[in-house]
Amino acid sequence: MRTSRSARPARPAHPARALAGILLAASLALAACGGADDSGGGASAKSAGNGADAAAAPGAAGSAKPATPRTPPLTQNAIIRTASLTLQVKDVPEALDRARATTEDAGGYVGKESTSRDAGGHEHTRVVLRVPGAKYDEVLAGLQGTGRLIDRTAQAEDVTDQVVDVDSRIRSQRASVDRIRALMARANRLSDVVELEGELSSRQADLEALLARQASLKDRTSLATITLSLTGTPVKKASGDDSPGVVDALSGGWHVFVTVLRWIVLALGAALPFAVCAALLTLLWLRVVRPRLPHRREPAPATTAPGPLPSARPAPEPAEERPDRD
Repeated sequence: MRTSRSARPARPAHPARALAGILLAASLALAACGGADDSGGGASAKSAGNGADAAAAPGAAGSAKPATPRTPPLTQNAIIRTASLTLQVKDVPEALDRARATTEDAGGYVGKESTSRDAGGHEHTRVVLRVPGAKYDEVLAGLQGTGRLIDRTAQAEDVTDQVVDVDSRIRSQRASVDRIRALMARANRLSDVVELEGELSSRQADLEALLARQASLKDRTSLATITLSLTGTPVKKASGDDSPGVVDALSGGWHVFVTVLRWIVLALGAALPFAVCAALLTLLWLRVVRPRLPHRREPAPATTAPGPLPSARPAPEPAEERPDRD
């Protein structure tokens, strides 16, 4: 009886072919999973994008314009405002009380005050007022209406760049201090701890200086400074005739005389120490030095033998008359 081919035992598969089949099946399975994830992720991203567009532009279906990102808010300008007012008033204490009331009503305070009187008994007051920046113009206008304006100056300085720079440096300095403290917490050797403590002290000092500068800028920008001067002395008006008179000439001459005399006295006073020093040196020379110097003997004049006395010459005889020769 013949044995059928189907009844024959199967030949064992080659190991390399089996391994290739397994790897191919695994790669196909991974590709199928990745495609499913991509399709799911794309669908979810698409739905999220549609939801964001719908939330950004409600009621505008079908709009293809993407939503613009929000810009950070701009930093408010930091401005230092200062002003100076000089007013002539009838009653200085009353005007000062009104200025105080105006400042306090605006939320400010009086910083410094000084009062004096001149030779004529007129009172002069100078006061420094600090008012909020929002009430600066209002307070300035109210103070100006207290009396007659003599002088006014106002100034505004923009320090926004300084404020931003100081804030940034403070943040960086605080982060630096925190890093040093973290290193100190992990340090094991005493030398490292000592070195880190010195560095920490230096950086903390820099941070405190920056904080003080920040506080100063904040105070000067949040509160404006107004210097108010109140006087009761009437302002002298210039007369039409400015030509000098006799009294002016005498006053000017006396002033010049006193000035010249003062300069002469000052010159004499400046030369007096030199004169006293010269007199002392001369006295020292005459009384101490000169007597101790050796004296030189003057040479005696040379004496000559006396010569014969001059004899008297005989009188000339009269000339004899000579006979004339013929």
